[in-house]
Amino acid sequence: MPYDDQDFLNISGIQHFTFCRRRWALIFIECIWADNEFTTGGTLMHARVHDPLITEKRGDLLTSRDMPVFSYNLGITGKCDAVEFRQDDLGVTIFGRDGKWLPCPVEYKHGRPQKNDSDRLQLCAQAICLEEMLNCPTIDVAYIYYGETKRREAVLLNTELRERVVDTFAEMRGYYQRGYTPRVKLKKACVSCSLKDDCLPKLPVGSVREYIDEKIT
Repeated sequence: MPYDDQDFLNISGIQHFTFCRRRWALIFIECIWADNEFTTGGTLMHARVHDPLITEKRGDLLTSRDMPVFSYNLGITGKCDAVEFRQDDLGVTIFGRDGKWLPCPVEYKHGRPQKNDSDRLQLCAQAICLEEMLNCPTIDVAYIYYGETKRREAVLLNTELRERVVDTFAEMRGYYQRGYTPRVKLKKACVSCSLKDDCLPKLPVGSVREYIDEKIT
């Protein structure tokens, strides 16, 4: 069943959730946020990209920035950094533009490609939203631009990736409805996390009694 607007999850959350479920819960359930050099760099990059008043047209390519997207089927909403529309007879009509156009989301990231699929899942979710909103053909490929490498990475939006998007949002929704914040799972990436002072990843896990017993024995 389609979701109501008030039940929507934020698309960008899937990137945080895949990176660290506790981080996602601190941000989206407990409403905690803190910046560091990495998040500030990302914010500055998106500030340059996100200008909804700018629409660029170069030949058969039309680029729309900071485009709101949503999916009632998945119950998600967010914004695409950029959506490139390429003129194609198989595409969809756009108000105020001649011809038909095929959309392709482009996500901008400050750093370099991740070893996990967090960025790719976020991009795939954006594509799913565009397909539902515009009733357009399946988007097979989308792109992520990484500021550190200054290169685009093509992402194949295959069945496996799409199924992972659906499953991940279902897990996120379960946590959100329960108001559940997972326990710490200490890992190397905790050192560079902007929320480490709120998360306290090195705080001992367990009961107070266990902590006291360990210290006095």
